[in-house]
Formats: sequence, structure tokens, C-alpha cells
Amino acid sequence: MIIAMKRGAEAAEIQNFTVLLEKQGVRVHCSQGTSQTVLGLVGDTTGIDEEGLKAHHLVEKVIRVQEPYKRANRLFHPEDTRIDIAGPGGTIRHIGAGHLGIIAGPCSVEGRDQIVGVASAVQKAGAGFLRGGAFKPRTSPYSFQGLGCEGLDLLGEAKRVTGLPLVTELMDIRQLEVFDQVDIIQVGARNMQNFTLLKELGHCRKPILLKRGYACTVTELLMAAEYLMAGGNDRIILCERGIRSFDSYTRNILDLSAVPALKKQSHLPVIVDPSHATGLAWMVPAMAKAAVAAGADGIIVEVHNDPERALCDGEQSITPEAFGSLMESLKKYAAIEGKSL
Repeated sequence: MIIAMKRGAEAAEIQNFTVLLEKQGVRVHCSQGTSQTVLGLVGDTTGIDEEGLKAHHLVEKVIRVQEPYKRANRLFHPEDTRIDIAGPGGTIRHIGAGHLGIIAGPCSVEGRDQIVGVASAVQKAGAGFLRGGAFKPRTSPYSFQGLGCEGLDLLGEAKRVTGLPLVTELMDIRQLEVFDQVDIIQVGARNMQNFTLLKELGHCRKPILLKRGYACTVTELLMAAEYLMAGGNDRIILCERGIRSFDSYTRNILDLSAVPALKKQSHLPVIVDPSHATGLAWMVPAMAKAAVAAGADGIIVEVHNDPERALCDGEQSITPEAFGSLMESLKKYAAIEGKSL
């Protein structure tokens, strides 16, 4: 249930009203907009007198939410959410609400020279965040699985050298204890519906980059976000990374229609991964630009200094030089969309 308060309602009055609602057995999420406050009621609202609420002098309107996702619903939070991430030195970077976040780096950390070199190159080109896998989920048990904790240490060194906040994937909640220097935790497509993991990460206060499963619907992605938000973590970034189809020309099918759909249904920022979506380096720049044109709040792209010798996903990784060229184009697209980098 959504309760839109009348414009001009005093904060103290709204607080007292909230207390009365909570006494009826529901949790109340307060969203303070520029001109109006919206209260979202979570829990069993069947016993609440809707007509009585509508008659209250502080209430402008009452709306029943039909969708199964509540906290992720734009009705609960009409204004776009902005995720703020503090990097080394206190620099604040943003994703969402008019800010385009560019996340770049190799699929996996392979060594010091590689990760520090790529990090320096993407930082110089204008990236705001560094991605890199320390723990890698692979289809084959014989494929490179990542450097693990050593990879995290190398990412930390790259972070200190460049000042870029870190984005890396967590596969098991037990890994969280070594993620202190990670700024954004990525939940990969394979774990999007690992509800036990999502529940635990809901108690974490780090931002979560939640990737859409390759066989999951937009609604299922929002329900996965709801698991995180139900635990108290509302710093969620949704990621479209392609879905499976009958066509095998590309690794996946990039569903760009999901971007405006998610933006309409939810207040959470939405980014796009053109690297995993296409699996082809030469397609990445075109799809990255298309994502920004579709309204995405950012992209996450794989960049490797020597793709032909990469230990993981080299065929979909662009070079630092190609990334620099892409950034010049994205600056123009961002300006057209009215977003800042």
C-alpha cells in the first residue's frame, strides 16, 4: 500500500502518523521527495482501514500495489535512486539519478602488471569504477577459477594506485569477510536467484550490483532485488547482461527493452553489460552506446591489455585503446541524455 502525503505536511506530523501505522503491524518505508512525502506500507495491510486513511487530513491519496515487488517499486519511491560510492581520498562517485556510471576492467585478475596497467588506462580514459574478477564462476571445473584472495589484494593495489572504487563478484557469503576493500559487490547471473545468498547480502550495507539471470524475466530480477531490500539494503544497481535465445551468433541476446521497462517499474538505477551480452569485442562499443541511448544509468565493460592471451573471456574484451575511443563517444551520448559522467 502506498500513501501519498499532502504537500506541506510537517515532518513531525508525518512521523506521528507513521508511528500510528506501525502500531497496526506494518513496516513503513518513507520516501522524501522534493515536494511530497510518500509512505510505503510493507506487510499484511488487509486489516488497515483504507477509507479511514483516505479521510485523514494529512493524506492526499492511497494506492494498493498490485505487483509482488514493493520496495523496488517506483510507486514506493517515485524519484530515481542515486547510489553514492566514496573512493580513496573521499572522492564521491554516483550511479543513477542523472549520473552515468562507467565500470571497466578485465574479466579476471591475472597478475599485478595486468590489473594495475588496465586500471590506470581505464581511469585515464574516464572510467569511474574498476571491475575485475577474483573469484570466477566457470561452466567448466577445469577453467581458470580466478586468483581468489590474491586477486583481491591485487585489486586493492590497483585501487590505491588509481583511486577507482572496486566492483567484483561474490559467489559465497563466506567470502564477505575478505571483501573489506570492495566498494560494490556483484551478484552474478548464476546467483540472481540464490535466495539464501540474497537474504544474507540484504544485511550488508555495501552497494549490490545485481545481474539479471540469463533465463529470468524482468519481474524476477525485481523480485531478486526485493529480497535484498527486504533485508534492509536499498543500495541496489540492476544490470541487464543478456538473456538466452535460439540464436547462437552472439553469446546472449542483449535485451535493451529491459532498460526502459525497469526504469518505468522501479526507481533503482539500471546499467548494461554489453560484453557478456554479445561475447564479441567488436560489438561492445555499438551496444554500449545503444544502452546509454536507451536510458541506462551506466555500463560495465570488459577491458584487457592483451585479449588474445586473456585467461578468461578474451574474445569479448576490448583493448584500452578501444575503451578510450568508446569513452569519447559516450561523453557525447551522455550529454544528449542529460547525464553527467
